[in-house]
Amino acid sequence: MSIWINGVRLAISKLTVATILTALLCLPAHAANRPWPKLTLAQQEALAPINQLWDTLPEMQQKRLLATTKGFQQLTHDKKQLFHTRLVEWSTLTPEQRSRAREKYKAFKKVSPEKREAVKRMVLQSEATKQQDILYAPSYRDETLSSEASK
Repeated sequence: MSIWINGVRLAISKLTVATILTALLCLPAHAANRPWPKLTLAQQEALAPINQLWDTLPEMQQKRLLATTKGFQQLTHDKKQLFHTRLVEWSTLTPEQRSRAREKYKAFKKVSPEKREAVKRMVLQSEATKQQDILYAPSYRDETLSSEASK
């Protein structure tokens, strides 16, 4: 009987060790990240729009975002606003979407400057067309009013 009890104790201790190791391996990836209060004031200002997300971001994403804050203080007010807008958009992308964006950026950088400018003009024109479509598209309310008026 004591052999059986010793066997059970050994099994329980092995199970306990395995459980503890599993728990340690399953700790969130952000356990080693830099917490928000440890960032400099300049970094906090640059990353302010994502301060609520910061502690949940993976360490690699935090490092990359911190690298983008280096020149933030020298930006104009308008550029800072643009930075903040893009920061929020970027931070909400999935890792796969960010990876695709990086690949596209690398490919774009390999294209000649003339072709890059042509692509930029096309994108800007496309965005302007979309904005016009949104501004001048009849709303559902307008359609309802005009159909009621024709009755």
